[in-house]
Amino acid sequence: MTPAHRRLAVRAFSVLLFFTVLAGQFWRNLLGWWGFGVIAGLLTIGAVVLLVREKPEWSWRRSPKGVAAFLIVAALSIAWSHYPAASALGVGLTVATTIAAVFVGLCLSWAEFLRALGNALRWILGLSLLFELGVALVVRGPLLPNFVSYEGEKIPMAFYWSRGLLFDGGPIEGIVASRNLLGFIALLALIVFGIQLAAKTVQRRWGITWLVIAAVSFVLTRSATVTLAAVVVLAALGFALWARHRGPRRRGVVYLTAGAALVASIAALTLGWNLLLSIFGKSDDLTGRFDIWAAVSGLASERPLAGWGWIGYWAPWVDPFDSLAERKGVLYLQAHNAWLDVWFQLGIIGLVVFAAIVIPALWRSWFLAVDTAYDGRGAALPPRASALLPLLVLAALIAQSLAESRILVEGGWVLLVAVAFLTKRRQLSGEAMP
Repeated sequence: MTPAHRRLAVRAFSVLLFFTVLAGQFWRNLLGWWGFGVIAGLLTIGAVVLLVREKPEWSWRRSPKGVAAFLIVAALSIAWSHYPAASALGVGLTVATTIAAVFVGLCLSWAEFLRALGNALRWILGLSLLFELGVALVVRGPLLPNFVSYEGEKIPMAFYWSRGLLFDGGPIEGIVASRNLLGFIALLALIVFGIQLAAKTVQRRWGITWLVIAAVSFVLTRSATVTLAAVVVLAALGFALWARHRGPRRRGVVYLTAGAALVASIAALTLGWNLLLSIFGKSDDLTGRFDIWAAVSGLASERPLAGWGWIGYWAPWVDPFDSLAERKGVLYLQAHNAWLDVWFQLGIIGLVVFAAIVIPALWRSWFLAVDTAYDGRGAALPPRASALLPLLVLAALIAQSLAESRILVEGGWVLLVAVAFLTKRRQLSGEAMP
């Protein structure tokens, strides 16, 4: 195989990998858990094989230490876990997902990362709209996943693959079977497609078309949590562009304004909470989140230092997850807050090592986004639009982590770890942005 064909294989594999980690529920609903397991296993093997064949430049110095620390703590937690067998399974799944993320972080250039992620997002959004159109035209009602059977007269709406509400203006769930997840994917798409347009790495007409598709998908999901995440992303973009304009020696006012805006936002949320809920049509308990947070916090406080044991996605057949977060006949399998989930599973130790992934990656992403880049001869380069990508992706992930735990599993974990590796690599090598 020629080097060109090898790179083509790496890029194609990366698109499939991003598609699967972001839209894993599509495979599970289509092929069942066993079918998804086969696909996930093949992708993990493929990532290992490509890592060995590509032999990317790697050293301990080039690696984000927080990722290794988190995996070590998660693995050690099997020893004190309340559910050791489930913890062993959870650690194995997290390691497999991390392998996929490391492949992305070490084997893809910035240009390839941007292109592969963009192509995967286009597939997900395009198939989601076609899927919703098919359900609305053919099924004309809610559609259940394949390979499932539910007993009882009334099936909770959360169990359906799609509720078939496209012609009613949504909310739509798409192929990922969740309006919150589809909304977040649409938000990622808005970030990626916007950067590709600004960086002129796609044809303008093509880029605008997909930007509109992403915006339409975002609106049709009618997701309140993702809407708030979008506000955080816009704020991060605004402050980054302002910091670029001010230059490295005149950014004090930027940081002071950002701090004041954060304090003001917290105050506004506190004082205008009921108004905000009414605007988004949410119940006073944020669709059951308050009850879930209270239940999880109660258990976490019983084992505050090291937690109950790592599991990642909650296993519904294991105590206490078999009854911990049940609402209206639906058993939820996350704490709906990643930081609370980490505290519950790995205690304060886990929170420290998780923060050791997020905070340094955010730090590197910020300065990558705002600082002037230089070429090999030391000449200053104009600010690159693509340099904003890791900052905006992390802003979206962190904002989502306050209401969802998806940053700990599948696509969220892959993006977090991949950005941590890519920014670390960029910091040490000065690799050019596309």
